[in-house]
Amino acid sequence: MKLLGIGSRIKHAEFGLGVVTNVTSKHYWVTFIENGLETIDLDSEFEVIESVEDEVDTISFFEVESSLRNMLKQWSDISEVIPIADKWKGGTIILEPKDTSLSSKEIPIDAFFHKIVMVRDRIRVMEQKINSSKLDDQDKVDLQQYITRIYGSLTTFNVMFKIKDHHFIGSKSN
Repeated sequence: MKLLGIGSRIKHAEFGLGVVTNVTSKHYWVTFIENGLETIDLDSEFEVIESVEDEVDTISFFEVESSLRNMLKQWSDISEVIPIADKWKGGTIILEPKDTSLSSKEIPIDAFFHKIVMVRDRIRVMEQKINSSKLDDQDKVDLQQYITRIYGSLTTFNVMFKIKDHHFIGSKSN
């Protein structure tokens, strides 16, 4: 079976006349005059009115969206949603000074956790900027070691993360 290229015109028994606007590995995305955008299987029954011979990229919208999300995560300071462990939701951190004449400070755990996640995200952005900079390799390695130590200093807060993949990881001992 030869794939139709984007711009091919077809006539479908159910949806009528339409133009192929995208092709994935399993479907044609067709904009029909009467029915709007529909996806139909590549092996569906339809009449080809005009076939456009073109290179067809069979990457799905989901794959494009996933790639875009990963690039944005890697190259921007936009943070992903990181869930806090359920046991901490709605909790409070209480800081008690040794001097009992001073008042304690209460901080919502959710707000504290958000700040930890923001620190982590900003460290990641700094790491990416260092790696893409024009610094010489030795300077990059030296700065990367500092970043690894920073992550190591923050591992105490891993208990707050719901998903282990979001944990801070410092240098690993052999």
